[in-house]
Amino acid sequence: MTALPAPATTPRRSPLSWLNNQPYLLLSLTSLFWAANIVLARHVGSHVPPVTLTTIRWFGVFLILLPFAWPHLKLDWPKLRGALPLMLLLSAVGFAFNNAISYWAMQYTEALNALLIQSAGPLFVALWSLILFGVRLTPAQLAGIAISLAGVLTIILRGDFSALAGISFNRGDIMFGASLVSFGLYSALIPRRPKIHQLSLISFTTCCGALMLLPVAAWEFANGVTLKFDLLTGATLAYVLIFPSTLAYLFFNRGVALIGPNRAAPFFHLVPVFGSAMAILLLGETLAPFHLIGYALVLAGVIIASRQGSAKTSAKREAVNP
Repeated sequence: MTALPAPATTPRRSPLSWLNNQPYLLLSLTSLFWAANIVLARHVGSHVPPVTLTTIRWFGVFLILLPFAWPHLKLDWPKLRGALPLMLLLSAVGFAFNNAISYWAMQYTEALNALLIQSAGPLFVALWSLILFGVRLTPAQLAGIAISLAGVLTIILRGDFSALAGISFNRGDIMFGASLVSFGLYSALIPRRPKIHQLSLISFTTCCGALMLLPVAAWEFANGVTLKFDLLTGATLAYVLIFPSTLAYLFFNRGVALIGPNRAAPFFHLVPVFGSAMAILLLGETLAPFHLIGYALVLAGVIIASRQGSAKTSAKREAVNP
């Protein structure tokens, strides 16, 4: 009797391999981690100086990743060296300036203003993509950004759009806006990076970003602005190093590589949504109808702007690395 052939088996994929190819989940988790980071930055401003925090943040991430990144760094070094001006620019706008100025801004602005300004993030990504590479938003992307922005405003203004007239902006708001302009440039440039491993990209740019900030952190320390060593500071550093830094940037870069910056940008709008949800869950605020309306609008806008069909026109002009 002839033996029957063994049935073909489908190789099982690891959870990490599956997650690495889920751009919408990766970008949603990124927004969640960054929302908590904004809330935390506002809470610990008197404990952790902004530039010192940013410097420790990126040196810490570099040291955490280095054992895993070292083989990739050695292999990718010729490409990194060949694209050194771009890599240094990514380090400056995506890690050094962007983070230091946003932490500094939270000492002067209110959470309401920061969340409102945060909602403009996708517009800066689109603007830089247009200026630098001629990449225009498709009608679906533009509609999605507008709808999700309306949802963000609904949540922040508690359903009362007349409250916009009563919002005033101070120097902290301007500083926070500058950080978004900086990160918009990073988001537009990241698809043009050399074809290198994610760990090479993150470890190189975090190290360079921290080195750029080191003189400013030394100046901060020399002027008596120092860390307060207590449990709150330790917990803050632990969270910042792991979630909004190491994981969020790995997730963000991978998400942008998979779907492009303009389709990824609307996920910025999830940051204030998650922020308001944290206030409800952790601070005991009441869930109101405007929250549900805002969440629905944001979700609808993100789906419309990030779906595959919305990028058909711009995909021909965007060179996204795998």
